[in-house]
Amino acid sequence: MAAMIHSKYGYEPPEWVQADSRLDKWCKNRKRRASKQGTFSLEKKRRKQYAKDKKMPLS
Repeated sequence: MAAMIHSKYGYEPPEWVQADSRLDKWCKNRKRRASKQGTFSLEKKRRKQYAKDKKMPLS
């Protein structure tokens, strides 16, 4: 049996600790990229469209 390693999720085999660290890095990177792109920003500015062919400035 493999030695159990204490991680932030409890005692796990080494393979699981590596998988958890990869997932944590992936989630952190995904959140960082989403915040940079403004994907989940509630303050995202949108253009008001009064006419279809007219572009209005950002409000």
